Amino acid sequence: MPDLTTGRLLEVAVVLIIMLLVAFPVHEFSHALAAVQLGDGTPRLMGRLTLDPRAHFDPAGAMLLAVSMLIGIGIGWAKPTPYNPMNLRGGRWGEAIIAVAGPISNLVLAIAGAIPLRYIYATDMNVPFVEGVLGIFVTINVLLMVFNLIPIPPLDGSKVLYAFLDPRTAWQTRAFLEQYGILILLAAMFLPIFGGNTLIGVVFNEVFQPIVRLIVGL
Repeated sequence: MPDLTTGRLLEVAVVLIIMLLVAFPVHEFSHALAAVQLGDGTPRLMGRLTLDPRAHFDPAGAMLLAVSMLIGIGIGWAKPTPYNPMNLRGGRWGEAIIAVAGPISNLVLAIAGAIPLRYIYATDMNVPFVEGVLGIFVTINVLLMVFNLIPIPPLDGSKVLYAFLDPRTAWQTRAFLEQYGILILLAAMFLPIFGGNTLIGVVFNEVFQPIVRLIVGL
């Protein structure tokens, strides 16, 4: 459990609000926009082609984000954006484009947050609160991007995986992963099978941390 001083709690609270009002809506809007651009009007009909945070709010996902931020992680979700794959141009590649649009939006947001953070580092500005808020914001957005691209359902990365497989293998793999994906994901998160580390831990050590360092210039 990190040392949650009053200042740190305030930083977490500010970033939580920004994530719920900006980052999550942008993530889901990106899914919706990609689907509409690929020929499916379902997101528009369901009121999801909007940046209004009320349209994308999911109480359980928001609660998990709040709790996980308090322990120094930051995982949560918004209401999944509905789409009809039968209406999409590009078939499985259409689904992959929709899936990857959300994580890409998190990367863009992380870079946007890193620009002023880099300036603060370069000029040695004494603004610890702003630095803390930007640091948490960048970290969580990179975390969500990397986590969502893991190719295990219900994460976005599973749709990307299917697109790279031949149709027969994709059908077989999808049937298996859609049935057991949650169990596989939990095992990847909690079973220490890589020298005492979990699969998710390895991914974060080898992918997440280098991306954060690259973006913020450390």
